[in-house]
Amino acid sequence: MDQVGGAIMSFGFYTRNLREQRRAVNRRYSIRQTAHRIGVEPAYLSKVERGDVSPPSEQMIRRLAADLGEDVDLLLALAGKVAQDIREIIMARPILFAELIRGLSDVPDDLLEQLVHRVRNGDH
Repeated sequence: MDQVGGAIMSFGFYTRNLREQRRAVNRRYSIRQTAHRIGVEPAYLSKVERGDVSPPSEQMIRRLAADLGEDVDLLLALAGKVAQDIREIIMARPILFAELIRGLSDVPDDLLEQLVHRVRNGDH
């Protein structure tokens, strides 16, 4: 997860930062235009970005991620959510996946990336 000064960045702060970076290059990323594209009121998106309301639903986070060109799983994680498809996978074998995730929690990123690559390629 992205961090600022050692603290985990909030969903609202991260998305506002990302939108503002896009806006510096392209004015279509104003809060009003972004809200319109993802199907919410600008006032609501502003509240989300300020952290005045809880992070939105998975569907809205998916639309926001697509609009901002960000990884949906990152935004879901920042919002404290897990994608529905991942929940379903975990629920099919909860004990095994819980043990796996806990067991991998201290593995360095480079080794995790190697493991992900091997699994993607069916090399397991």
